[in-house]
Parts: sequence; C-alpha cells; structure tokens
Amino acid sequence: MPQPTDTSLRELKKRAQLLKPTIRLGKAGVTPEFLAAFNETLDRIHLVKLRFEGMKDERKPLSKELAATTGSLLVQQVGHTAVYFRKPEYPAAE
Repeated sequence: MPQPTDTSLRELKKRAQLLKPTIRLGKAGVTPEFLAAFNETLDRIHLVKLRFEGMKDERKPLSKELAATTGSLLVQQVGHTAVYFRKPEYPAAE
C-alpha cells in the first residue's frame, strides 16, 4: 500500500479517535478465522480499530504482521489498540 501523505494520515488518526474497538484479538491469537473476520471488517468499513485482549506482549510485532498480511496500513498503535486502514476496492469498469 502506498504511503499516505501527512494530511491524510492525520485525518485517519482523527477519525480513529472516535472509534470504539471494532474487533478484538484474544488468547487464541491470529487464527485463520480471525484473519477472515479481520479482512471482512476491513472490506466493509475500511478503518478498523483492533484491541489486543490477549497476546499483549507480542502486540508490536503482531500489529505490523497483520498490516502486511492483510494489505492494510497500520495508522497508529497506542497501548493495547491498533488502527488499520485499507482503501476500498472498486470493481473494474467494463
């Protein structure tokens, strides 16, 4: 994903302030079911706040890994929450 400009990154952080955690990562960790739910949520609402309920010690490397795996942008990580953004994909015009 291309790097956002400072202005767009600031706007995403501002929008994320108002969000409640949309999805939670529990003790089971990053399972195929979690990844499917996370991807579906990104497809549906594009800006997602994730709360680390379990695996709190690994949250920094996990947050970067999740961004790479899902093709999303890690907007910010503060404490036990991380915010991700993925641009909506529009179908190609025929």
